[in-house]
Amino acid sequence: MGEDPEGERLIVAELNVSVVSADREVWAGTASSVVARTTEGEIGFLPGHEPVLAILGAGQVRITLSSGEKLVANAEDGFVSVEHDTVTVVARAASLV
Repeated sequence: MGEDPEGERLIVAELNVSVVSADREVWAGTASSVVARTTEGEIGFLPGHEPVLAILGAGQVRITLSSGEKLVANAEDGFVSVEHDTVTVVARAASLV
């Protein structure tokens, strides 16, 4: 958490993210943003995003951690769900790049 100019504590919102393939959890943790490719194109998620359920297109899911570090996972044949700052990527095949 940071502080604003008046010295008050700022709350930094995060996303709880999990990437799951058919046979295992590929990655789980907190992040500041997630970008996923869907059948309709790319969509990005930040804390506070409205609920979404979308079909994944073949491609990458890009996760930016709160530290600024970036993770990339290949995911295909599944869906992405977002609700209450929780992003769940479920794919038939998923792996970290």
